[in-house]
Amino acid sequence: MFKLGLIINPLAGLGGSVALKGSDGENTARQALALGAEPKAGLRTLQALEVLKGLELELVTYPAEMGADIAREAGFEPTVIGEIKSGETTAQDTLNAAHDLVRAGVDIILFAGGDGTARNICEAIAEEVPVLGVPAGVKIHSGVYAVTPKAAGEIIAMLIKGELVTLGDQEVRDIDEEAFRAGTVRAKYYGELRVPQEHRYLQHVKNGGRESEELVLDDIAADMIERMDPESYYIMGSGSTVAAVMEQMGLPNTLLGVDLVRDGELIAADCTAQQLLELTDGEPCQIVITLIGGQGHIIGRGNQQLSPELLQRLGKQNIHVIATKTKLQELEGRPLIVDSGVPEVNQMLSGVIAVTTGYHDSVLYRVADY
Repeated sequence: MFKLGLIINPLAGLGGSVALKGSDGENTARQALALGAEPKAGLRTLQALEVLKGLELELVTYPAEMGADIAREAGFEPTVIGEIKSGETTAQDTLNAAHDLVRAGVDIILFAGGDGTARNICEAIAEEVPVLGVPAGVKIHSGVYAVTPKAAGEIIAMLIKGELVTLGDQEVRDIDEEAFRAGTVRAKYYGELRVPQEHRYLQHVKNGGRESEELVLDDIAADMIERMDPESYYIMGSGSTVAAVMEQMGLPNTLLGVDLVRDGELIAADCTAQQLLELTDGEPCQIVITLIGGQGHIIGRGNQQLSPELLQRLGKQNIHVIATKTKLQELEGRPLIVDSGVPEVNQMLSGVIAVTTGYHDSVLYRVADY
């Protein structure tokens, strides 16, 4: 089941209506409330959640005004984690919530706030999981927000329904509010977050709008190789898409088997499940796999060497799925399938996963929990 994380910064936007040029800092929030400002972040989150009514998802959030209250008002029965001191939330609560939601295994974090909130999220989790902002702040200079609260809900709904949604890096920026109040706009770059965006379907096209398979495979391989950590083992799955990565690395490949590489060298070819467990025991390790065309299986068909024990040890965060967009579109909206033989492992890998579809180009795609 799709697992949605939710964080609301209840102080976001307080300073706008009372001309304080922002809401950063505890004193500013208190001053805004004293001047009669009313919190708006919860209401704007409610507008986003309204779009998700009737869709199958698990909503995980923080207590009271940081998510649980609005989630219940929207008709959800949220899983509530963490602790806060209601009425006295701070930036540290946002940091804690982001950390805890990642540990809870959410597929994406929907958060309501402004640039200060985006900074907190970026500091806490960087690009560990995708995020999407519901605009609720006075200033929105960061590129991580949907254009409206309803638009944020629509993007999340697309993910839940299994539609192709491009995943891209967007900048987190914020201005110096003290300088802003003095009449100077001084923006600063704080990092990037991975954000679902609107469709960008075929990147490399020939006549008829079809992908150039050879070019796209080269791009996918180049992206994967660029991101490889020389200290980590990589289990290279079966199939021609993974074979393209091996070819670009100049390594022999077992097309219908599983190989193990590290720092540009082939460590073991055509490995068994037991060999993979033994060779990677206690070592950093990641998996590179593709899907079976027309079927959508990423685990359990042609790569049974990836045992449930191995998958559980590595976790979803260490699995890289690579495929062309044409291959994904041939599924006609059907989800990717995990058939590890162990229901708990299937559930762990369900939700959505980033699929690399080109050079610095990826989409989020749904993984079924059956």
